[in-house]
Amino acid sequence: MTRVALPDSFLKLPIAHRALHDRARGRIENSPSATRAAVEAGYAIEIDLQLSKDGVPVVFHDEELDRLTHEAGPVSARTAEELGRIRLKDSTDTIPTLAEVLDLIGGRVPLLIEIKDQTMVMGTTDGRLEAATAEALKGYRGDVALMSFNPHSVAHMARLAPHLPRGITTSAYDPDDWAPLPAEVCDRLRPIPDYDPTGSSFISHEGRDLGRARVAELKAQGAAILCWTIRSAADEALARKVADNVTFEGYMAALPA
Repeated sequence: MTRVALPDSFLKLPIAHRALHDRARGRIENSPSATRAAVEAGYAIEIDLQLSKDGVPVVFHDEELDRLTHEAGPVSARTAEELGRIRLKDSTDTIPTLAEVLDLIGGRVPLLIEIKDQTMVMGTTDGRLEAATAEALKGYRGDVALMSFNPHSVAHMARLAPHLPRGITTSAYDPDDWAPLPAEVCDRLRPIPDYDPTGSSFISHEGRDLGRARVAELKAQGAAILCWTIRSAADEALARKVADNVTFEGYMAALPA
């Protein structure tokens, strides 16, 4: 399977986690306002995708609406139009589609897209979110890369959009942190066995676990190493001893001179 190298832009510009969100300023994670702020600041952007009831990729992290909106229930139970009318807490923004966010960015900064696991157990997916994502990205002019914790999603993207760089979002997979994900699934995913089979060219690894030998092994083999989620300049300095770039939130990461 052919690897597609991660563009250099993803290694130069710090990556704003769920865009440049700041609740005190009304910029909620993954929102249009947070996206605009990241573009204006000159940061790369990381966003999350879920699938609406009618098969549209929407930019939202959680499976449920409860934490970030005054509505309840699964994102997947609402159409994209319905989701687009749901206001995010402490904001005037509503839930955007991937297409809307692509229009907002317009290729001005790199975009790292995480496809959220639709199975809840990192199992084989039906490919609907992946196919809709690939369709939305057709003709997009700008640096974009795709990743997922679920290696089945990454494999789908290798088939659906082989020209786009792809990677695996990775973790120490402490079963206590990942419950109710079965411990045996954590044990399987921890050594990142799917990097080569999916033709990945990068990982985005849990920042506090960057000292793992497998991360060093992949880096030595040429993998680009990103990491999540860095929340201070001090932690960024430590992460950069291993990682090629950081995904950050809660502070303003330094941009290259």
